[in-house]
This record gives sequence, structure tokens and C-alpha cells, in this order.
Amino acid sequence: MAVITTRREGDVLVVLSNNPPVNALSIDVRQGLVQAIGAADADAGIKAVVIRGEGRTFFAGADITEFDAPMREPGLPAVVDIIEACTKPVVAAIHGTALGGGLEVALACHYRVAVPSAKLGLPEVKLGILPGAGGTQRLPRVVGVEAALAMIVSGDPIAAGRAQAIGLVDRIVGETSLEADAIAFANEVAAKPEHPIASKATATADPGVFDRFRAQNARRLKGYEAPEACIQAVEAATTLPFEDGVAKERALFFKLVTGTQSQALRHIFFAERAASKIDDIPKDTPLIPIKTVGILGAGTMGGGIAMNFLSAGIPVTIVEREQAALDRGVAIIRKNYEATAQKGRMTPEQVEKATGLLTPTLSYADLADCDLVIEAVFELMAIKKEVFGKLDDIVKQGAILASNTSYLDIDEIAAATRRPESVIGLHFFSPANVMKLLEIVRGAKTAPSVLATCMALSKTIKKVAVVAGVCDGFIGNRMLTPRQREANALVMEGATPAQVDQVLLDFGFPMGPFQMSDLAGLDIGWDPATSNGAENFRDALCEAGLRGQKNGHGFYDYDEKRNRTPSAKVEQLIRDFAAKQGVAQREIDSQEILERLLYPMVNEGALILEEKMAQRASDIDIVWLNGYGWPAWTGGPMFWADTIGLDTVVAGLEKHAPRMAGHRLSTLLADKAAKGQRFTG
Repeated sequence: MAVITTRREGDVLVVLSNNPPVNALSIDVRQGLVQAIGAADADAGIKAVVIRGEGRTFFAGADITEFDAPMREPGLPAVVDIIEACTKPVVAAIHGTALGGGLEVALACHYRVAVPSAKLGLPEVKLGILPGAGGTQRLPRVVGVEAALAMIVSGDPIAAGRAQAIGLVDRIVGETSLEADAIAFANEVAAKPEHPIASKATATADPGVFDRFRAQNARRLKGYEAPEACIQAVEAATTLPFEDGVAKERALFFKLVTGTQSQALRHIFFAERAASKIDDIPKDTPLIPIKTVGILGAGTMGGGIAMNFLSAGIPVTIVEREQAALDRGVAIIRKNYEATAQKGRMTPEQVEKATGLLTPTLSYADLADCDLVIEAVFELMAIKKEVFGKLDDIVKQGAILASNTSYLDIDEIAAATRRPESVIGLHFFSPANVMKLLEIVRGAKTAPSVLATCMALSKTIKKVAVVAGVCDGFIGNRMLTPRQREANALVMEGATPAQVDQVLLDFGFPMGPFQMSDLAGLDIGWDPATSNGAENFRDALCEAGLRGQKNGHGFYDYDEKRNRTPSAKVEQLIRDFAAKQGVAQREIDSQEILERLLYPMVNEGALILEEKMAQRASDIDIVWLNGYGWPAWTGGPMFWADTIGLDTVVAGLEKHAPRMAGHRLSTLLADKAAKGQRFTG
């Protein structure tokens, strides 16, 4: 069946695209559009054309899988030029989304109508590229430079109402009468002697608008190549004729699409979709209905976890041991929602609806009928096992029992129950109501339906989920361990905490390991009764009264606004401790720091794959991108290792091995390096 079909409605030719699931602009669609427009031009009885998509959306963009293959003609730039050159007025009838190439098709049409729920945008920047079919040249000519910059450089879609306000949409039409209203509109405009042609409009702007935009968005865009290219392309729309502007756009597009950043960002796009698939569980595995959720613990983590379900409209029962802690947790949940409402991201009615789904209690018995119970109590195995023993006695059979542990053995926790098949790890990241990552930890006896249900549920609560096996720290924290070990070793050998942190900041991380330690608190898990500052450096810091940001003194000193400066006191403590331990200090350059921090992480990722604790290398990338601030433009640790060469990583690990205590080279990494292979792609 043809993906593009046409039919006449009076004097209007209706062009329909049916290319599920999102009407991607594949070669068949492009060819069909060219043929349909040609037919309209050749038929004297046709007075106007309406283009719309069947199914759930207008054209949602180009076919990304074609990016790395030779372009098959007609390419999208040629298609949109043909649409725009049609001698009959062409109306885009938009529902669902008009994204990327889809919006470029709509811009080439002479008019655009949309249903109120439609979204329009040019998200190419999120794939490390820019609109490559005239979008950077037509959009500013239609909506103005400032509105176009905001859309193209952010990549965020806008609602139909906003699109109408800026001139991108000519008319909002009925949700259920899109085609009829679009045909009526086409008949209206058919009688006009002239029609708006985007490429012939003028884009003008104060030349200073571009530098102001750069300055205002510098922090958000730092490290990315595509946003600057987008700005340059839009600027070309104000200084060059349309044809020359398009040539500039194409040159910028090809430079980006063949670059490492775009390859990395496209890797992420496909990796997120791959992560949602569980290799050995059939797609038709029955799911457990989750209508109510119980949370054990109303602290920062428990409250944040609860908000995910409340926001999704799922009732939550939250349990604490003491009334004061329960009241405090409930108050923080409300405060968080109200803060969101103050920023305009929720209405007061939505706040009341979410908080109205929360039932606070001091009784475990109130969890009895929950379909899923998640514990978020203190990270100590004895406590976890005690909690699960109680839940096993109270919670109904068939319910899922989940632990939010970040390190502990899920199988040992499951053994505290008579139903280990119902036990799973759901490792949320703090703040749990904000962070996208969810590590789903599969126990040895976790039932397929339990795992499949949790994976499906992650989408309901808008998390990016990755399946992990049972090992110390699972994926993310397990890989964090060797990085922190090397960071600690480096400062003992002569690097300063600020120097180590700066290397990761320059790489693109939001903070370095010692900044992270100060933020978390140096005294987490520290016990003054057993402290031994003579042998343990962390104990020495705590004994010296250093707590991190919480008291203004850690690896850095902090002012009242939490601005940091390197701590001379800590640097002296490091020198003294190193001398006591017999560690000779030396000058260490940034390249060694980078290699010793990041290469062991790649090696640990390879060990995780060897042990089958992760399904695929790209899952590891997704964990680090969404949970730990790994810079997206590098594609994640495993993709980054592929780009610099696995042989480079192995050589670096072997060079630094004498200084890296406990290092064990991954056989998988060494083998792939020797064969010139990659982990990803």
C-alpha cells in the first residue's frame, strides 16, 4: 500500500501520509509528496492542496536511520522547494507533532492550520545537528529572528496557541474536524491572487541580538557545537539571500552530521530506546496492574520517590516511624509542588490533585493492599532485611516489593522474604522527583512479570530505566568507585582537589569528585567513636571539623552564597597525611588526571559487561548520562572510549597500572582493543 495517497474534495486535493508510527519522512514519503504536488500542479481543476498525516501525527521528522547512508533522491531540501513552488496554495493540516523535517515541510506550505493540542518544533539540535531543509532560513522569515532563535537553538517544541501567536500557524481548528476545517480554509485562500512564500519574505534583526542570545544562554549551551551553528545559520537568514542562506545551512549541517558530537547524540537517541528492551523477556509478558503504591520512608529520597507516582496520578501511602518525621516529609512534598507551581509548571489545581493522592501513616498495616511497595530506609543490610521481613508478612500476595538500595545485594534482601520472585531493586537517584535515571535491579529470582511491570511503570513516571544485575553498586555506583579511588590517590600523590575537579569540569561534568563529596557531606557514615584519622584520610578531615558545604568547610571553603575557594587547610592536611603514609608527592599533569579518572571507569564498565550485569554497552552510557552528569556530547563513557580508541584506553591503563591499587584489566576490553573493535555502534 502506498504511503502517500491523494483524493479530491471538490477543488481541493487532499494529500494523505500513512507511514506509521510517526509519518517519518522516508524516501517513499518524499517521492509520494513530489508526485502529489506534481499532480496538483498539472490538474487545472485543482485550486488548492491540503497535506495531512494519517494516524497520530503530522510528519514527526526525518528518518534518522538514513543520516549515515548516502541520500536517496529526492532529498528533503528538494521536496520542500517543490512544495513551496507549487502554483496552487498548499495548506499543512497539523495534528500531533510537526517536528524537524515535518515542520520544514509545513514551513514550505503556504499556510498552516493546527489543532489546539498540536506541537511544532525543530529539535535537530538535540541530535547535534541543525535543520537541514531550509528550516533555519524559512522560520526566521515567518516568525522573526528572536522567536526562531529560541525554537531552533533550544530544540523545544511549542504549543499550537504559541505558534499562532508568533505567526507560525494561521488558524487553530477543531480537534475532531481537522481535515474538514483545513479544506474549508484552503477554499478560502484559493481565491487570493497571491500567497505567502516563506523563502521570499525578509528576515531582519538588530545585529546585536545574536551576541546577546549567546551571552544569555552561554551556560546552558557550553560544550555543544550545534547551538552555535544554529545561531550562525539564523544569522545568515538576515544577511544573505535565501539561496545563499540555504547553502550556508547545508554546509553547517554536513559539518555537524559527520562530526563526533552528532554521532554521540544520535547514539544516545537510539540507546535510550534500546535500554527499554529486556532481551530475554517476551513482549507479551503479562504485566501486574499498579493502582496503588506504598513508600516506606518519608525522608528526602522517599518523598521524592512518592512525587513521581503522585504526579502520574497514582495514589501513594507513605509510612514513617515517627509523626514528626512524617509531617516533615509531607510538608516538603507540598513545598516542592508549590515551588513548581510558582514557576508556572503546574496549576494550583494540579498541586491539590497530586497532594490529595497522598496518604501519610505510621502503620505498616496500611501498606497491605498496595500493588507496589518501595522501601527507602537507611542503607544498612540488617535494616533492609528486617523491613522486608515485615513487608512479607503484611503486603498482599502478588504485590511487588522493591528496594531503593544503591549498593546492597538484592538477592540477600529477597531471601528475607518467602517470595523472592516478587522482589526487585528500584534505584532512584536524588533528588528522585527530578533525576531521570532509574536503575532496575534484577534479582536472581525476580519474576519476568515483575521486571516487565517495573520497566513499563518507569515510562508512566517519566523515568529513563536501565536493567542492572546484582553486584556491588550495580552499574553507576560500581563505576564511580574506581574514579573516586583514583581521585583520592591523585591528591595524595601531589595533585590538588581543585586540580582534579577542574579536569572533569573541563571535560564537561557539572562537578568534580571533591565538589561532589562536599555537596553530599564529608561526614556521611562517619562515626566519631570509631574514627581513625591516623589511617583514614576521610576520618582525618572529619576529626578536623570539615563537613563540606553544610558547615562551609570541606575540600573547599564556602562563603554565604556557597561560592568555593580551595582550602589551604585541607591541602596541608593532604601533604601531612601523604608524608605519614610515605607517599612521595610530585607534579601531575591534567592528561594523567583525566586518564586515571576516566579509563578505570571504562574498564569497570567492560567488567560489568563481562559479568552480564548490564545488557549492553549503550545501557551503561544511559546510566552515566542521566544519573551522573556525564557530558552528553561525548555519548557516555563507553561511546567515548570507542571514539578515542579502545587501544588508547588499554595502553593508558597499562601505563598507570603501577600506581592504581586493585586494578584488574577487563579481558573483554583488552580483546576488543586488540581486534580494533568497539563497544557501541
